[in-house]
Amino acid sequence: MDENLVFKRAEAGRAAEDIALQVEAAIINKQLLPGDKLPSERDLQVQFGTGRGVVREALMTLKQKDLVEVKKGSRGGAFVKEAEVKNISESLSLFLKQKNISPEMLIEFRESIDETITVLAISRASDEEKQQLLDKAEEFKKIVSHKDPDMDLIGEADRSLNILLAKMTKNSLFEWLMRAVQLGFSSYDYALYEEDYYRKLTVDNWTNTAREIMKGEPMKALSYSGYHYSLLRKCIDEKNGRFFEREWI
Repeated sequence: MDENLVFKRAEAGRAAEDIALQVEAAIINKQLLPGDKLPSERDLQVQFGTGRGVVREALMTLKQKDLVEVKKGSRGGAFVKEAEVKNISESLSLFLKQKNISPEMLIEFRESIDETITVLAISRASDEEKQQLLDKAEEFKKIVSHKDPDMDLIGEADRSLNILLAKMTKNSLFEWLMRAVQLGFSSYDYALYEEDYYRKLTVDNWTNTAREIMKGEPMKALSYSGYHYSLLRKCIDEKNGRFFEREWI
């Protein structure tokens, strides 16, 4: 903790909110780092010029925001928490679920970021990571080839591939976004796995995409990635009653 950190007296009438905001600002500005212990409740009362109840209300607010954790015991107290990818993704996922986002809007978004993810993965990922992606795609193909495939297992395998590909960019923002989208919608990819016809085409396409990434062929990999979303749009159109000849694919 920054030894020079000094909180100012809380604003009257909104003391608990003001305390929480001051502590949050100190965390954002890195004056308080993950693992740092906040001053004791008594010290916080003195610094902010408030009572014990107000300080506890502020700490509860910070806890609800997942900024601090409160530990009990002789070595207990309020400690700054490390932000977890899982929590960030779950919060964003919940936000997405609450919004009226159409399949086309989500597909358009996923298609655009997948182009960037694919190019970055080719240029930044190690050979071992690229091989791992291809191996997982081949395993996915075996899962789908079963006579009575497990849809939950298929969904998890698809999510795992998407998140692995995002990790290969070496940019954590892509991973967080991908986890959130996968938790929220999976880009409606589940529609492709409900029917044998689309399921086989989709898994074969995943393998082809991973193979071209392994070979360092961005244009070919992007072509296969684009084909995935062509399949998805057509599949959703069919489910919504807009039928076309399948030879179009």
